[in-house]
Amino acid sequence: MAPNGDDQDHYQPHDAVAASFKGAMHIGGAGLFVAAIQNVLTVQKLSAWSIFTRSGGMIATFGAIGATYEFSRHASANLRQKDDSYNHAIGGFLAGSLIGLRTGRMPPILGWGTVTAVILSAYDYTGGTLRGARRDPEVDEYERKEKLRLNRRRPVEETLAEVGEGRSIRPPGYEERRRQRLKEKYGVDIQTVSADPNAA
Repeated sequence: MAPNGDDQDHYQPHDAVAASFKGAMHIGGAGLFVAAIQNVLTVQKLSAWSIFTRSGGMIATFGAIGATYEFSRHASANLRQKDDSYNHAIGGFLAGSLIGLRTGRMPPILGWGTVTAVILSAYDYTGGTLRGARRDPEVDEYERKEKLRLNRRRPVEETLAEVGEGRSIRPPGYEERRRQRLKEKYGVDIQTVSADPNAA
């Protein structure tokens, strides 16, 4: 059956096996790091090999989680011929269910799978970065910032009407208006003093 739509016409298949191998190495390496920290923090004197003998199951679980996530994410993308957040949800559910699999009970398996699927699909849906939305590479950065400045620029009269004069805000004619207010309120005429010695 031929795929329909523009996204499906331009879809490039992914190598799921290579991605699962990379995922197993990356997440398995994180598991090895956690196991090494646990090995160092034990009170008993242990050898360097105890990382594998004592915590080998945790390293294997981390590696299996990484491999399962990457393989199922890319395999579902290849089958659906779409790159979207559903692939991350499928991969997250299968990888998260491996965390609950150690308990041997169905509620933790479904719970961990659901939590991981929601977190990973939401992370991908919101841009896949913690730095905010991605910038469009087609838009010039200078023009984008100028457009934002013009969009948020307000007339100085509006700002003065809201904030008011004084407190280092001195629009044109401020000294004359200040002198008039002081004369009306206190009956004192204030003459401005210039710092220029040549001024009259």
